[in-house]
Amino acid sequence: MIDIKDNLAIIKQQIFQACQQSNRCVDDVILLAVSKTKPINLIEQAYQAGQREFGESYVQEAVDKINALTHLSQLNWHFIGPIQSNKTKLIATHFSWVHSVDRIKIATRLNEHRSAQDTPLNVCLQVNISGERSKSGVTVEELPALVEFIDRCENLTLRGLMAIPEKKAEKTSYIKMFELFNMLKLNREKLDTLSMGMSNDLVPAIANGSTMVRVGSAIFGQRE
Repeated sequence: MIDIKDNLAIIKQQIFQACQQSNRCVDDVILLAVSKTKPINLIEQAYQAGQREFGESYVQEAVDKINALTHLSQLNWHFIGPIQSNKTKLIATHFSWVHSVDRIKIATRLNEHRSAQDTPLNVCLQVNISGERSKSGVTVEELPALVEFIDRCENLTLRGLMAIPEKKAEKTSYIKMFELFNMLKLNREKLDTLSMGMSNDLVPAIANGSTMVRVGSAIFGQRE
């Protein structure tokens, strides 16, 4: 039997301790509960335990959950998976955040599909900081052009960067991401999010400047 409330408490304590060790304020690190593949009842339990930020990776599954949970008015939905062009309308109309924008084509479609009557879509750019062929993400060299493009999109707000560092190069990758993040922050007052760290590496991620950690299995249990 999964105890969501207890699991959340354990993770929040880990975040608190990591912040103490790094001389950071715990309020500066947001916990994003990764609820992909998990049933609605577990999301409801997490919500009742105080969790408000949830991450999904599969568009149709996520849309079904979002529609089923409209009665939970304070839920914030983040899309964190790879983005297919034919899914951009669903993402733009159902989510508050997108963490995995990595090319101008996707940014263009998200901007076009986001209604001007809605608040702008919060965007993080996924950076392939380790240069791994198996991972999505914009390269460091391509990043400035993508940033400049999104700055011109009326229906998108650039909030930060996201990365999944290579295990064997975590520290170096985290340092590089933190440097990129600080560079972009200089001229952008709304840019405040560095999304790094998951269940197994949130401590080093926080030590190296992460402001949002994405935790799934430690909250909801392993995939079935």
